[in-house]
Amino acid sequence: MAITDYLKLRPIGNKLEDLETPVPIIDIDVVERNVTRWQARCNTLGLANRPHIKTHKLVGLAQYQIAQGAKGITVQKLGEAEVMANAGITDMLLTFNVVGPKKIERLAALARRSDIAVVADNREMIEGLAAAGKSAGRAISVLVECDTGAARNGVQSPAAALELAQIIEKTAGLKFGGLMTYAGTGQREQTEDFLVDARDRCTRAGLDVHTISSGGSPDMWKDEGLSQLTEYRAGTYIYFDRSLVARDTCSFEDCALSVLATVVSRPTSDRAMIDAGTKALTSDLLGLEGYGVSHALGDAKVYAANEEHGYLDISKLLQKPAIGDLVRITPNHVCPVTNLFDEVVFVRGETVLGAAKVDARGLVQ
Repeated sequence: MAITDYLKLRPIGNKLEDLETPVPIIDIDVVERNVTRWQARCNTLGLANRPHIKTHKLVGLAQYQIAQGAKGITVQKLGEAEVMANAGITDMLLTFNVVGPKKIERLAALARRSDIAVVADNREMIEGLAAAGKSAGRAISVLVECDTGAARNGVQSPAAALELAQIIEKTAGLKFGGLMTYAGTGQREQTEDFLVDARDRCTRAGLDVHTISSGGSPDMWKDEGLSQLTEYRAGTYIYFDRSLVARDTCSFEDCALSVLATVVSRPTSDRAMIDAGTKALTSDLLGLEGYGVSHALGDAKVYAANEEHGYLDISKLLQKPAIGDLVRITPNHVCPVTNLFDEVVFVRGETVLGAAKVDARGLVQ
């Protein structure tokens, strides 16, 4: 099946000029190339590919990734998992702590109709997860999340990983599934040291470490620190973005998604105003200057942004964009961009293929 067969595209015109702006436009050929290339790398390395769908939030693209060889998918919130389960996707890892009675009820419902696994980094949440497993009538697999340097969620030492793994394994309604981390950029080697230590402690204690899961798109092409992993989670790679160009992970030619905007004012010779502000490009800077760039305009920066206004620096352009002209902006961080829109538009080059509903848009609970 072609990638287009996985997408429910709504006719919306044939040319970019037919579109209302601002709108994310996605080059389907670049998506296909990115997915194929990464899957081939995972196959070569013997790693299970578990792509993170929080980047695109589209059922069709998740199904396409699986069809190309992905073991399953990664979700960040229950809402995403529910949408994917409704579409028949059952192999999911939810990589955010599930805490609170309502969420435990939802997890139990998901566990009845899917093979969803979860993570934990503290004993306080174990009772709730166990209640979900008992209600679902099956032992839910729980991976111990390890803080290997990114300094967010995660147990703080291999000894703590073993302690939590033992609690999980002896708790009715749960089973210990392995170790999970999000390695900070450039921290692959120290991450490997932590995970190997934690794995060996668990093995000596008689625990089966079935899965060792790490992830992140910035270091996806680097080879160090991969030898002990069983699966890898990357999300942004399907589209890529300006932040990953800046980190030499990809080129602008690999960036599938851009935000199509219209020049609505040109108050000075140095400034053009576009109809894409933070509600279209997000306010994420990720250490970069500005909110995005127009590659076709010599990487002209959106140097400032209000909610609806984008400030495009045209000071170095010999040929200035006119009012009404369309510009394509590569955003700093593509993941939140897709969450800002009900629909995205797929294109092939300059030809519009149609609009697709962002199935899990806004589902952050």
